[in-house]
Amino acid sequence: MSPPRRRLVGGLDLGGTKIQAVVLDGRRNVIGEARSATPTTDGAQDVILALVSTMGSACAEAGVEMADLAGVGVGSPGAIDTRRGVVAEARNLPGEGAPIPVAAGFRTLADTRAYVDNDVTVGVNAEYVLGAGRRSKSLLGVWWGTGVGGGLVLHGDPWEGRGAAGELGHVVVKIDGAQCTCGRRGCMEAYAGRGAMEIRARRLHKRGRKTDLFKIMEKRGRTRLTSGVWARALENGDELATELIERALGALGAGVASAVNLLDVETVVIGGGLGTRLGEPYVERIREAMMPHLFVDDRPPRVQLAELGDLGGAIGAALLVPPGSPGRKR
Repeated sequence: MSPPRRRLVGGLDLGGTKIQAVVLDGRRNVIGEARSATPTTDGAQDVILALVSTMGSACAEAGVEMADLAGVGVGSPGAIDTRRGVVAEARNLPGEGAPIPVAAGFRTLADTRAYVDNDVTVGVNAEYVLGAGRRSKSLLGVWWGTGVGGGLVLHGDPWEGRGAAGELGHVVVKIDGAQCTCGRRGCMEAYAGRGAMEIRARRLHKRGRKTDLFKIMEKRGRTRLTSGVWARALENGDELATELIERALGALGAGVASAVNLLDVETVVIGGGLGTRLGEPYVERIREAMMPHLFVDDRPPRVQLAELGDLGGAIGAALLVPPGSPGRKR
């Protein structure tokens, strides 16, 4: 039996550059959505205020009140205390990794229950339940965005190890290689994460390399090199943007293939801000970059673009709200 259409849940995808919110009905249809920029200064309270405000905007588009929601799920980068609903060590967010008490913030500001988990974990689960991986028994999600996140489904169940499985961005692709934003060297994320790519682009531009990346950024009113900025620069044939994306594709190919060699999953799903923005042509490029590194290259996994697009993380977060959740805290 299908769940009742009226049961409403909210979902929030908290990323390094944007916050995406959705409202789902009982049949998991998106009936409202909203997006805002992630705060770039101050700290935890500003992040919580932005989350609550963006969720309120999605509710307004759906024609409902936040009080009508059975609960709100939040997918976030960082180390997640799911029991307390606290995000920590998320260095792509304001506060330099200081704890962000998301669940307590929603209780105080919106009188609403919130459930928190890792952003890639919830996004991969959404693709497994509703999207590109729904016919697979084993799945590796590769979320290519501000960082490079990974998520696993094995034998139909999410695999989180002891709490830190899926850190695909920190698979080493070059011994003593480029310094990663995590402080270590040679991580895939040091080559392919949008944050690391921006650091390198700024450094090279300061040394005299020509690029329109920062002109496009300013024209669009951005303070960071978002996925849209990279996409436009690539469309315009910008040499530095092309060089850095090629470097990223090489790292992704080696790192993802290494994970496949270990796990032998049926399907690899490419999502995240850059993955979904650049789309199928670049998914094919990642597939090609994997092939030289695959041990069993005559039986490669399916490599597919995430079907749920930009909304996948928020939809997956909404699935965190358990059936029968009472909604309001009081």
